Amino acid sequence: MSLYKGSCHCGRIAFEVEGEIKGVMACNCSICQRKGSLMWFVPRDSLKLVTPESAMATYTFNKHVIQHHFCPTCGIHPFGSGTDPKGNRMAAVNARCLEGVEIDKLPVQHYDGRAA
Repeated sequence: MSLYKGSCHCGRIAFEVEGEIKGVMACNCSICQRKGSLMWFVPRDSLKLVTPESAMATYTFNKHVIQHHFCPTCGIHPFGSGTDPKGNRMAAVNARCLEGVEIDKLPVQHYDGRAA
């Protein structure tokens, strides 16, 4: 397992996440397409905030099952949280916000979020 450090652009939201990045997901739903995130899904307990939770703003829409966390200062969306279909708490880490990750080398799975 590797430990990755990540943050929004200004550093107001900083976190560490443990795991192995085997690939990321690009979604075409109305928010993901606009954000351009490449999401790496991990158990929520694998992600530890280094900064206070109060530093984040959160946006939900549609079915309100995913909390899209973003920085109210710089606007970057470093991760989201929710539950998987089995009820497990998950985090969707924006791999673009991780230090030292070569994004172009990660396999990308495309998900049709518009149709979901």
